[in-house]
Amino acid sequence: MTMIADVLLVAGALGAALYCLVLSRRLRRFTDLEKGVGGAVAVLSVQVDDLTAILTQAQTTAKASVAQLDAVSERAEVAHKRLELSIASMHDLPQKVQPNVTQSPFFVRRQTGDVAKQ
Repeated sequence: MTMIADVLLVAGALGAALYCLVLSRRLRRFTDLEKGVGGAVAVLSVQVDDLTAILTQAQTTAKASVAQLDAVSERAEVAHKRLELSIASMHDLPQKVQPNVTQSPFFVRRQTGDVAKQ
């Protein structure tokens, strides 16, 4: 009876040793820096660093663009006020009354069809 118990105990120990060996190999492949999860984590870490640098650069560019747009907008508002003042001052000028349309400086004479065919 003790002989059977010893055989079963040795078989159990060999089974546990084989299980530990297989588990050790799997963990080594799992944490391998080139193919396993370790490599994926290393690649993701590098990508996060790159994205952080790109995001910082984009924020700097956006801030510069906002400052430039504010300056241009301010100039446009100043020009708008000047134009409004100029237009308002133009209303005070007396307008010449044209006796007929043909004396207007904006009147355009067109040639008749017979002249255009020649």
